[in-house]
Order: sequence, then structure tokens, then C-alpha cells
Amino acid sequence: MENNKQFPYKFEELDLEEKADIARSYGVPKDFISVGPKKYKLLRPYCDEAANIYNMPVRSDDTFVMTYQRSGTTWAQELIWLIANDLDFAKAKALTLTERYTFIELFMFFNKKWQEDFMNNVEDKEKGLVVIDKVGKPVTDKLLLRPSPRFIKTHLPLSLLPPSLLDTSKVVYVARDPRDVAVSSFHHSRLFKVLDFPNPFKEFWNLFIRDLFTLTPIFEHVKEAWEMRHHPNMLFLFYEELSKDLPATIQKIADFLGKEVSPVQIPALCDHLSIENFKNNQSVNFEDVREFGLLATEEKFIRTGKAGGWRDYFDEEMTQQAEQWIADNLRDTDLRYPSM
Repeated sequence: MENNKQFPYKFEELDLEEKADIARSYGVPKDFISVGPKKYKLLRPYCDEAANIYNMPVRSDDTFVMTYQRSGTTWAQELIWLIANDLDFAKAKALTLTERYTFIELFMFFNKKWQEDFMNNVEDKEKGLVVIDKVGKPVTDKLLLRPSPRFIKTHLPLSLLPPSLLDTSKVVYVARDPRDVAVSSFHHSRLFKVLDFPNPFKEFWNLFIRDLFTLTPIFEHVKEAWEMRHHPNMLFLFYEELSKDLPATIQKIADFLGKEVSPVQIPALCDHLSIENFKNNQSVNFEDVREFGLLATEEKFIRTGKAGGWRDYFDEEMTQQAEQWIADNLRDTDLRYPSM
């Protein structure tokens, strides 16, 4: 794609104090830039592709799964794909989730320096090039060639995606208690070498609530989708809904996608999506990338799936801080997270 298309937002550098705090917490600098009036934090490679993403053609049979990261994305992807594909468990097992979904902004985590270092250290250069192509290259051109129906994953907020998206394609947005998101993002940042957060959770939390982590501010991200929840092509879900009543959520998604699920199929789908089965599902748990040295620890991509698990990580000071943070950010909206 030609990168001469218009993009409506400005890129700004973080201030020196913010950069210093990020570098101190990670132990190395992280090349974040701030995008637009809401100051979403993205990694610098995004800048070169922002206009292509914003202007990419979308189709009427596209299904987008959109979340702020670690909000139940993988669970929702598997659920939505299976409902859309008539519960084809065999095909879901045969194809990894990364083969079934295109992840729009994945490339921004793997900059040129990372790619060079990776190729210098990988023994099988041919396999290395395959990995680079999968994770390090922008996908807008590849999406043009992908046959319909396409399934697309993104953690980008609505404002950074094509303006015609909701009038054209189906979008399922999943939101989760931001305290649980912070805990899950912390573990995610310890799992993947490209993120590689070395310090305790409290240090991570202090970055997260100051909007100094990827795609923060989380509340702006969620509120953009919440404001469009009544659009006929938007299904807004809470992770806590999936956890509390998965059969009802399955039916809600099926209705949204115009698919039929029988009373016999729903229990089978619930069993497939149970946390224990999900942890052992090789097509969704990203263990296939461990052989390439992309994972930093023995932690797992699929963890506990627990709603309200943040309580195991927060001391009294952090709990009060989080309550005030949530109250301040929900003051101008009727968005309320379900209690668990």
C-alpha cells in the first residue's frame, strides 16, 4: 500500500520524565509515541503504518474482535470463530488462532532492531524469516489478499481504525475490569521477551495507571466502544459476563452473527472453552512460538481466566488508589463494570 493516505491525528513524543520512568521500570528505554488528542501510547513502528490501517478497506462479511489487551481476547476469538464456523472443532484444532485471525498491529512490537537481533541469533534462518514475516511485517497488504470471510483481531481503539468500520463490518468488543487487565498485562509483559518487564507488579501498576503502557489510556479505549454499543454492527460484552453466564453469552453472540446454536451444541462449546481445556488447547495457547525463543519465562499465555483475581495482587493502598482511579475516569460516562 502507498503510505500517502491521510491520517487525522498527530504523533507526539512523550516528555522526558515519562521516558525516564518507563526506562527505569523496564531497565531499558521503550520507544512509545503518543497518538491523537487522547494520547494513546503506541510503539514507534506504528507511525509508518497508521494511515494504511486507518484507510484499509473493510468488507461486509468481516468480523472484528476488538479489546484493550488482556480483556479476554483469545477466549472471545475462539468462541466467535467457532460460532461463525458452525462449531467446526476439527478445523479449529487444525489451525492455530493466529492462522484464523489477522492481528492488525502485531508488527509494531517487533522493530527492525529486534528483527536483526533475532536473525543473528536464530539457527534456522529459513524458519527465522518465516517468523519475521508472521510477526514483524505490517498486514494491510496481506489483508487485501485474504479470502472472505475474514476474522480480524485488534487492540486499537475505534478512533484509529477505518471510519467506515461499524457501518460495514461486525465488531465484537470485550471490556474487562481494568484491575484484572493490569494484572494480566503484567504477566503478559513478563512472558514475552519483546516486552520483558523485570520488576514486581506494583512497579507495573504505577506505569499502567499513569497511562505509560501500550494503548493506554484504557478508559478512553473502552469508552469509545461503549458510546457505540447501540450500533447494530457492535456487540459490546464484558468479560465478567462471559465468566458468569457463558451459555447466555454464546446465544447473544450467535444472535449477533445470525447463526443458530442448538441446546446440544451450547454445553459442548462451554466444555471446549473451560479454562482447563483452554490451557491445554495447542491452537490457542501460543506455545508453538516458544521454540523460537520468543517467550521469556515459564509463565503461560492462558493463565487463570479468573474474574476479580486482582484482589490477590493489590495491597490496601493500591486498592484505594484503584477505586479513585476508576471513579475519576467513569465520572463523565454511564459505563459501569459488573461487580464480581
